Amino acid sequence: MFRNAQIAVIVPAYNEGRHIAATLRSVPAYVDHVIVVDDGSGDDTVRRARNVAEADPRLCVLRHAQNAGVGAALRTGYLHALGLGAEVVAVMAGDGQMHPEDLPALLTPVVDGEADYAKGNRLAHPEVVRRMPWTRLLGNQALSLLTRLATGLPVHDSQCGYTALHRRIAERLPWQALWNGYGYPNDLLGKLQLLDARVCDVVVRPVYADEQSGIRLRHALFVVPYVLLRVLYARTFAFAFARARGLPGELRRWSS
Repeated sequence: MFRNAQIAVIVPAYNEGRHIAATLRSVPAYVDHVIVVDDGSGDDTVRRARNVAEADPRLCVLRHAQNAGVGAALRTGYLHALGLGAEVVAVMAGDGQMHPEDLPALLTPVVDGEADYAKGNRLAHPEVVRRMPWTRLLGNQALSLLTRLATGLPVHDSQCGYTALHRRIAERLPWQALWNGYGYPNDLLGKLQLLDARVCDVVVRPVYADEQSGIRLRHALFVVPYVLLRVLYARTFAFAFARARGLPGELRRWSS
C-alpha cells in the first residue's frame, strides 16, 4: 500500500515483447495490483508477461482477442482495478517510457485528497529538450494547447499517459463511452471536466530508448482534433443546459 491506500497499476501493452518483462519488474513493491492488458498483440507479449506473473502474485494478465486501441485497453484495466477494490489507479505503459521513481509524485496529490486525477507533465522537465524528439515535443505542445482550450483544464502535457486516478471519480466516469484509440487522453480529460474533477500536473521525466511509438501523423492532425471538437461540444452543451435551468456551470451540480 501507499500511504494506507490500495494502489493498482494498469500496464496497457501492444507488441511490447521486448520491454514488457523489464517494465513489470520495475513496478514498485508498494503497488498492490498490477494489471497487464494485452491489446491483441501479435508477438510474445502475453507469454513474457505471464512468465513474470509466475513470480509476482500481484500481477494478472488480461487479453483482448483483437486489437481495439489503447483507450479500450485502459477501459478494461480500469474496470478490473475497480473490481479489485483499488482506491487509486495509475497507468504505466508497457514500453518502459514511464520511470517508476516518478510514481510516488503522481500518487501523492491523489491519495492526499488534493486532486482527483494527476497527469504527468514531461514538457516541464529540465531535460525534455535533450531527451524528447523534437517532432514529439512540438506536437505535444500544440495538442496540449488545444486541449487546454477545449477542456479549460490546466494540463500542459495532454498526451502523457502517466497518470493516477482516484476511485471516487473513476466510479462516475462513463467508461463505455471512452474513445478507443490514441485520442483517449483528450477524451478522458473532457469527461473529467464535465464531472468537475480536480486535475493537476505533476512533472515526470521523459524516457526514450529503442521503443517505437504507434502514434502517426494522422493522429495528431485529424484524430485528436476531432476528439477535442467533441469535447468542446459536450462542454458547451453542458454549460448551455445548466444556464438554461438557472444553475451554475459546473456539471457536478447540474447532474446531481
